[in-house]
Amino acid sequence: MANEDFTKDEQIVMEDPGKLYNQEILPIMPLRNSVFFPRQMMPLSVGRKSTIQLVDEAFRDDLPILIVAQKDANTEKPTPDDIHKQGTVARILKVYNLPDGSKSVFVQGLYRAQIFNLVQQEPYLKGFVQRVEETKSEGIEVEALVATIKNGFRKAVELAPDLTPEHLGLILNTEDPSQVADMAMWLINVPVNEKQEILEELNVGERLKKANLFLSKLVQRLELGNKIQTEVQDEINKSQKDYFLREQMKAIKHELGEDEENIEINELKKRVEEGSYPEEVKRTAAKEVDRLQRMHPSSAEYTVARTYLDWILDLPWNESTTDNLDIKDAEKSLERDHYGLDKVKKRILEYLAVRKLKNDMRGPILCFVGPPGVGKTSLGKSIANALGRKFVRMSLGGVHDEAEIRGHRRTYIGALPGRIIQGIKKAGSNNPVFMLDEVDKVGTDFRGDPASALLEVLDPEQNFSFSDHYLEIPFDLSKTMFIATANMMEPIPPALRDRMEIIEIPSYIEDEKLHIARKFLVPKQQAEHGLKEKQIKFTDEALRLMISGYTREAGVRNLERKIADVCRGVAMEVAAGAKKSFTIDNDVIVNYLGHQKFFPEISERINRPGIATGLAWTPVGGDILFIEATKMKGKGNLILTGQLGDVMKESAQAALSFIGANAEALGIEPDFREKYDIHVHVPAGAVPKDGPSAGVTMLTALVSLLTGRMVRNDLAMTGEITLRGAVLPIGGVKEKVIAAVRSGIKTVILPKRNEYDLEEVPANVRDEVKFKFVSEMPEVLAFALRPPKKEDKPPARAEAAIAN
Repeated sequence: MANEDFTKDEQIVMEDPGKLYNQEILPIMPLRNSVFFPRQMMPLSVGRKSTIQLVDEAFRDDLPILIVAQKDANTEKPTPDDIHKQGTVARILKVYNLPDGSKSVFVQGLYRAQIFNLVQQEPYLKGFVQRVEETKSEGIEVEALVATIKNGFRKAVELAPDLTPEHLGLILNTEDPSQVADMAMWLINVPVNEKQEILEELNVGERLKKANLFLSKLVQRLELGNKIQTEVQDEINKSQKDYFLREQMKAIKHELGEDEENIEINELKKRVEEGSYPEEVKRTAAKEVDRLQRMHPSSAEYTVARTYLDWILDLPWNESTTDNLDIKDAEKSLERDHYGLDKVKKRILEYLAVRKLKNDMRGPILCFVGPPGVGKTSLGKSIANALGRKFVRMSLGGVHDEAEIRGHRRTYIGALPGRIIQGIKKAGSNNPVFMLDEVDKVGTDFRGDPASALLEVLDPEQNFSFSDHYLEIPFDLSKTMFIATANMMEPIPPALRDRMEIIEIPSYIEDEKLHIARKFLVPKQQAEHGLKEKQIKFTDEALRLMISGYTREAGVRNLERKIADVCRGVAMEVAAGAKKSFTIDNDVIVNYLGHQKFFPEISERINRPGIATGLAWTPVGGDILFIEATKMKGKGNLILTGQLGDVMKESAQAALSFIGANAEALGIEPDFREKYDIHVHVPAGAVPKDGPSAGVTMLTALVSLLTGRMVRNDLAMTGEITLRGAVLPIGGVKEKVIAAVRSGIKTVILPKRNEYDLEEVPANVRDEVKFKFVSEMPEVLAFALRPPKKEDKPPARAEAAIAN
């Protein structure tokens, strides 16, 4: 039997219980969530079987019981360790049997008592109990504490809803200081541990102090809670007051005919009735106005509905600009803004001609594909000016959210239409030129696929009833002229690409760049830097040097930056009081741009056998490609470097196999693969390279290496090869030819089956270069390799290295 809670002196010797004074064996009733005090009378609910048995036996035998508080209210079957040692002896006055089998016991507290030893744990606790006597206190301090507790209790009654004036009467009519402390603690709502502390305190003076402390803390909590409640109530009352005042103001304004809400609603109704809107728009707007009229202006839903009404009423459902159908005038406008680009201009003029004959023609869906800086975006603005239409630009680069195109549904907070509808509203007409910039850079993530949302926008068979999630009313986009731009066609999804008419814009050659610089770039930069035409003049030679020696690009962006650099330098000198006019020629350009960055390197690079010049296609236009080969003593290994792709590596292996199979015919040692390792390198190793079109160039470089015959330094070549030596057609002819001309190439070797692709190359470019069309590799080698001469052999130092 556990008695660890009791001191050694308090242990009871079972054989001699008479040693204790005023001691008796009593049943012990644990009490949850409360402490029972002497002179307290209250009903207790009894539900535990053991406690019901205790009550029945005690009431039957007219025995008092000891009521003690449990330490943990959740303990269902308390042990001696789960109860407090000190409690109150009570008499059972009445027992009521309840329908659910539990009992209600009305008890009266008698005196404080303490457990000294337990003699029984089952079916309920029973032990030796001894009455404990209080230490009386008297004097002014005790009287003051009693008065303070009564005043504090009075405040508590005023603040606490569970305390009544009857409770206050009990306290005020009690004179015994001990009873005042006990009664105050059993009536107020404080934690069980604080009540137990009062019960165990036998010194009346100390008990009064503790009771006063606990009561003061309760009063402070009640006052603070009451203050918070009062502030909340005041706020509620203020809101109600404001509401009533607003309603009164509305009534007064209504009587005076100055009801602002009605004025706004009436204006909206008038706008809906008199506006030129489609029937479905009118019906939806009228329904929203009626709904708006029934809402309070301060509600959040009112703002949402009002914003929606503004959107559908502000859109240009039936408003169009008049097209400039004067073909000659439109042609002049396009020529004035852009040099070259004949294919694009021809397509726009064709559209105008058909539009002139057929008024209800749907707008075309064009896609300009070309390298950066060739003027795709500015061309869209020029087309809008030529047609006399509004221009709207929307950048699709990095867009990942489908709602950017179709809009958000109105159930979302802060919902708006998509950027297509926003652009139409901004234009103020339903037939603007709408540019979708960077359509090849649209992304996809968990928010949807914007490219798929564009399918409806860019399909002439569907976009006459484009549905935006926000509007939920079809909008006719068929009159809008959509122009998309892209650097590459490959990233554009096939379904989207199929809906657009692709127009490729090639990179510029040197003469085109010179014309653009003279006509557009120089005047623009002069104006932007505050220079007058007579203060700065660029010679054609200086502009050509800037094009070829300081920039190497498909477009003209970097060229414009270099012109801007020169203009800034001149502006600084003019501002410092230098001479009034400057002529920019080849001699002074180094002062503004530094030394030349790029040099014609073809003749310098091809200075020994094993080097050939190829042509490559890149996303930013065509470019030349040097392929270098060397041999060293070895066992026939082929080494490939320059960050080459799998297709390009296979071309090198195919070329080597062709040479091995035809070594005697080519004048090469048949056993060269047993003597040498061959290393093929493509410079600019940081740039990934791939594709089959370098096969011809690789084969030419390897034959040049193994025969000792140098490759002509004024030509470049492109084409795919097979093991039998056939030359197959390739793509990107236009870009490659333009790159060749830009690099100073005089002759280009092309596959025979690419001859018709030259029609896409501008005539002025074709005139600057000669073409050699081939279908077999022997034709390439006969044309590209110089006749064997002594000076074409490798230097003596290189021969010695191979021999060793």
